[in-house]
Amino acid sequence: MATSDQLLVVIDPLARRTDGESVRIAKDVLGAGASTKVCLPDGPEEFARALSRRGSRRPVVVGDDHALLRAVSVLHRRRELAGCTLSLVPVGGTVSLARSLGVPSGAVAAARAVLDGAVRQLDLLVDDSDGVVLGALRIPPPTPPPAPPEDSGFLRTCQSLVRNLAARPPRVSQAPGPSRLRVEADGVTLVDLDQPVDAVSVTTGCDGKAEVEVRPVSVGAEATPLRAVAQSVTISGAHFRYHADEVVGGPVRTRTWRVRQEAWGLTLPG
Repeated sequence: MATSDQLLVVIDPLARRTDGESVRIAKDVLGAGASTKVCLPDGPEEFARALSRRGSRRPVVVGDDHALLRAVSVLHRRRELAGCTLSLVPVGGTVSLARSLGVPSGAVAAARAVLDGAVRQLDLLVDDSDGVVLGALRIPPPTPPPAPPEDSGFLRTCQSLVRNLAARPPRVSQAPGPSRLRVEADGVTLVDLDQPVDAVSVTTGCDGKAEVEVRPVSVGAEATPLRAVAQSVTISGAHFRYHADEVVGGPVRTRTWRVRQEAWGLTLPG
C-alpha cells in the first residue's frame, strides 16, 4: 500500500481512556507511514460526523468492537459502506469480533496491517430495521431475573413477613422456560413454536449465505442441532431479545436478516 495514502484516524473515547499507550503507538506507526489526520470524537455524534466529513481520506478506527460496529453502522445508514474501505486498530474493551475477522491484536501489528495490508470484501447481515451484524447473531437461553440484594434491612423485612404471613403458602420464583421461536431459512421452517429451543445462532458464511444453527431443548440424550445455509433468516416469537455481535436488540416479535454479499471492505494483513 502506498505511503502517500491519506488516512483519517478516528480514535474512540474508550480507547483513549483505557489504553493511552497503545493509542500513542498506533498514531506513531500510522503517522510514519502515511499522511494522517487525527480525530478525537467525544461521543457517537462526533464519531459519525467525523466519518461523514472524511473526504478522500481512508478511515482508520482506533477502538474496540463497539467502535468498529458504530463505524459500519454509520456508513451503512449513509449508504456509503460499499464505497469505503475501513481499517481497524483494536484498542480498548472487547476485541473478540476484531480477532474473528482477522485483525491483528497488537497495536503495532494492526497499524502495519493498515499500511501494508490488503482489502478483503466481507458479507454483512442486515435486518429489516436497518441494523447490521458483522459476525454472529445469537439468541441465547433465557436467564432468570437477578436476586434482590441481601442487605440487613432487606433480611429484617423478610423475617418480619415470614412471621406475619407464616400461614400463607410461599410464593415460588420460577426461572423462565425455554424459548419458543419459529425459525425460517429462505422460507423453510426449521423449528416452529411448538418445539422449544435452547439457542439460535446465525453467522455470516461465504458466497452470500449465512449459516443457521438451532439447538432444540434436549430430553434425555442431547438433541441434534438443526442446521441450514440460507440467504434470508426470519425469527419470530413472543417478544424475544437477540445479540447482534456485541449489541443486544429487542424485544421484538419478528425480525428478518438478509445477507448482503461482499457489502463492506476491511483492511487485513496480506
